[in-house]
Amino acid sequence: MPLTDYLERNAKLYPDEVALVELNPAEQDTRRVTWKEYSLIQPTSAQPYRREITWSVFDEKANRMANMLISRGVSKGDKVGILMMNCLEWLPIYFGILKAGAIAVPLNFRYSADEILYCVELADVEVLLFGPEFIGRIEANEDKLSKGRLLIYVGEGCPTFAESYRELVADCSSVKPDVQYTEEDYGAIYFSSGTTGFPKAILHKHQSLSWAATVEQKHHSTSREDTFLCIPPLYHTGAKMHWMGSLVSASKAVLLRGTKPEYILDAVSKEHCTIVWLLVPWAQDILDSLDRGDLKLSDYSLDQWRLMHIGAQPVPPSLIKRWKEYFPNHQYDTNYGLSESIGPGCVHLGVENIHKVGAIGVPGYGWECKIVDEHDNEVKRGEAGELCVKGPGVMTCYYKNPEATAEVLKDGWLYTGDVAMQDEDGFYFLVDRKKDVIVSGGENLYPVQIEDFLRAHDKIKDVAVIGLPDKRLGEIAGAIIEIKEGMECTEDEINEFCLGMPRYKRPKKIIFAPVLRNATGKIEKPKLRKLYGEEHLVAFENNE
Repeated sequence: MPLTDYLERNAKLYPDEVALVELNPAEQDTRRVTWKEYSLIQPTSAQPYRREITWSVFDEKANRMANMLISRGVSKGDKVGILMMNCLEWLPIYFGILKAGAIAVPLNFRYSADEILYCVELADVEVLLFGPEFIGRIEANEDKLSKGRLLIYVGEGCPTFAESYRELVADCSSVKPDVQYTEEDYGAIYFSSGTTGFPKAILHKHQSLSWAATVEQKHHSTSREDTFLCIPPLYHTGAKMHWMGSLVSASKAVLLRGTKPEYILDAVSKEHCTIVWLLVPWAQDILDSLDRGDLKLSDYSLDQWRLMHIGAQPVPPSLIKRWKEYFPNHQYDTNYGLSESIGPGCVHLGVENIHKVGAIGVPGYGWECKIVDEHDNEVKRGEAGELCVKGPGVMTCYYKNPEATAEVLKDGWLYTGDVAMQDEDGFYFLVDRKKDVIVSGGENLYPVQIEDFLRAHDKIKDVAVIGLPDKRLGEIAGAIIEIKEGMECTEDEINEFCLGMPRYKRPKKIIFAPVLRNATGKIEKPKLRKLYGEEHLVAFENNE
């Protein structure tokens, strides 16, 4: 069934129960909220900013949004963009777009002004909703963005070149519009992360969205008693599809704006969160804060927290070992997926398989997997090849890009571009991105394997391994290493530590610098290669 049916069911069965909470710990509650259905639970200026809505209000807001779009000429199949930070308005707007029969197009909040314009034009967006953080970026291309396109501002103090969302929806009906759509209709366009090039538009049917919700609820046994803490950006399939477990189970979710360790533990404690999805850097920050004594578990109420899961990137086993030392009773899961497979879940570890930490897991609920060589033949277990997945959540296509679609969709199989291997027990291990493999003197080096080894060093906070140009070997492995706060480390220490690796895998260049990651926690290796690869080549040539 379409995803919107879950929302309407929840509004009917549990109208007065809390659906969503927004927390903004960094913002003092000094502004007045005019919408009467928003409840300020903590009214004093010394408390974090907190808003909440019930399932009935959630549904009513989605209906108002849908009716507003229809009144402005939006019809079935039109594209409506969302460029907003996580907030209480985000999901009702998303569901309102779906209820209008339109196609939701979430945009990365890190996009530059030109990237926003590029994606809006690529996806044929006809209406763009944007928040206060993006006024400058929209204004930079306002003449092009407003040409034949409706710009709607969500926030206080509407700029002159846009219309006010609050004013537009204020007088719209809260009754569901009479628009017919099924699972076979298109529901959303998401954009690839851009870690391997400029973003591509990924078209999904309603079936994909609904399947992602089913998979998430199945994998983590989300029940009505659970409360999910959502921290990553909602424009990304990972965050939204993990939240959809709460949609299916009709349970509360908390949108936390901020990633500081104290914000996370405080939200878990005060909102009684039971499920938390973290990115590797955030989990690392929590552990480092606990190690330093900046945070004390005894200051929080965390007994109800049952599950911590991680996705979006390979997870070093050493991190989970440390995590279990502080949280021995936590269930743990890791999730693998792509926006092309509607986010996480096509492969997942499973809470019962913590003994296999380091693997991305087994095929998810309703999914199939295989590993193939360069000739599309399946490889033997233990051999590396390209991971392919197949299931109801695979995208329809790259929108307006048949050539790129043909490269990754073959006979219903999605070719992920990730190099993986399967062990004797049937568990899949991610080796690396196909495009990130370093070919050094004829040897294939897989950066993820080197990164996992280096992360075991007690002074290393984060690490990224990239290929650097070399006139003799073609490429060498360079390690960008971010040291933990308050610690010092030398190149000699790293080189000595690397003696535990085979000689050919050892990094030939050590660079102490921050590791660049995008909003979903993925290492931005193209940027690192551009930054340090060109610098390395110039230095190399100057020394010739």
